[in-house]
Amino acid sequence: MIKYIKNFWRYKGLLKEFVVRDLKVKYRRSFLGYLWSLLNPLLMMIVLTSVFSNMFKFDIPNFPVYLLTGQVIFNFFSESTSMSMNSILNSGSLLKKVYIPKYIFPLSRIMSSFVNLLFSLAAMIVVIIVTGVRVKPVILLFPLPLIYIFLFSVGIGLIVSVLAVYFRDTIHLYSVLLAAWTYLTPIFYPINAVPDYVKSIIYSNPMYYFVQVFRDIVLYHQLPNLQVNLICIAFAVASLIVGLFVFYKNQNKFVLNI
Repeated sequence: MIKYIKNFWRYKGLLKEFVVRDLKVKYRRSFLGYLWSLLNPLLMMIVLTSVFSNMFKFDIPNFPVYLLTGQVIFNFFSESTSMSMNSILNSGSLLKKVYIPKYIFPLSRIMSSFVNLLFSLAAMIVVIIVTGVRVKPVILLFPLPLIYIFLFSVGIGLIVSVLAVYFRDTIHLYSVLLAAWTYLTPIFYPINAVPDYVKSIIYSNPMYYFVQVFRDIVLYHQLPNLQVNLICIAFAVASLIVGLFVFYKNQNKFVLNI
């Protein structure tokens, strides 16, 4: 473990350069540039709020903030894991030329998505101010669910990056899975609006708990109970351990399959 930590520290500069590169590439030739990280969640919130609050009449107090707190968490997970899935395949030519710790590639994608998540929090602050939602000291604990979802995304990102190397169909199947996963996470609807058999599926969904913790802190001004925190920790740690194990077992065979 000490060996891997030293190796990670040795390549921390390269990891930083990859993260900066990903951010520059994403907003290259864009007039508004990084401002899109603020505008995109705001525009999506306006559209979804108009649809779901008026057409479906969900009785959710402070619906714009309710929607945005779920949206920023799930969007980070979706973007980070989708980008990390292609990271090894897109870096094949570099991997064949020089030695670079292979986990750097998916990790840099996830970290660049995390930077976008931090920008999106500015949009959430704007919505909180505009809608008049009260702010209490408990909101200072908002980094806690961000740590949970980051660790969970790293684990899933490592797994899908390996799967994409050996099974290219994973790239297409994962987009379908993410679509289903979105609807099974209470982002734009209350959980009491679904039948009981759907609730049982939602309760087994890790994203439900990450979103719930974030909402409890930011919107409902309450500390998440110990049980929910333990569930989040269990999902995050399990994902990270499995992801590291799968990646470590397969990384030396990547160059033969890309």
